[in-house]
Amino acid sequence: MRKFGTRCLGLFNVALVAAAALAVPALQAAEEDPWEGVNRAVFRFNDTLDTYTLKPLAQGYQKVTPTFLEDGISNVFRNLDDVVVLTNDLLQGKVRDAGIDTSRILFNTTFGVLGFFDVATRMGLPKNDEDFGQTLGVWGLGNGPYVVLPLLGPSTVRDTAGLVPDAFLKPYPYMDHVPSRNLTRGVDVVDTRAGLLSAEKMITGDKYVFIRNAYLQNREFRTLDGQVEDDF
Repeated sequence: MRKFGTRCLGLFNVALVAAAALAVPALQAAEEDPWEGVNRAVFRFNDTLDTYTLKPLAQGYQKVTPTFLEDGISNVFRNLDDVVVLTNDLLQGKVRDAGIDTSRILFNTTFGVLGFFDVATRMGLPKNDEDFGQTLGVWGLGNGPYVVLPLLGPSTVRDTAGLVPDAFLKPYPYMDHVPSRNLTRGVDVVDTRAGLLSAEKMITGDKYVFIRNAYLQNREFRTLDGQVEDDF
């Protein structure tokens, strides 16, 4: 009888551990995503729009565009993005990275023909990745709740606030010719989407949860420059 009771107690302990292991992600998700109901509705809207418009455009763009041209177009937009990166390097006090990104802009804009060729990387000047959302994180501001933005996709309250100053570091607000501005922005969006086509194969299970977790983990990794601890 004692042996049977001990065995039952052991099974009970195992059940408690298992329940706790399941409860921790659930509690964490509730804290990170308190607006999940609304977020899922926006996610469905974005996903439907992407399925029937943006994704087919990206697939067609990738199919008709030679690889060297697609790479060159991506490099041009990456070169423009280096202005955003450089500014946030300075705001975060990363002097060395700011020097690298300044050199990248100079070399790629001149020798790289407005950034079409990424000569800076070949010269040993790797591209950094900073934005104002990360800058706010470095300054000590927390993520805030997870939020899915219409058309723009996954974000957090902090990263959403960071979109505003970064937008003024891009060329679009200063392009007075509306058709040229819209065409440039459209090519940028389609080119970015085409670059994500291969990544879709990695998505498993609940697509919403997968993208949410991947986004939050990626943002933490980038904000902390890879110095992330696994609490589990």
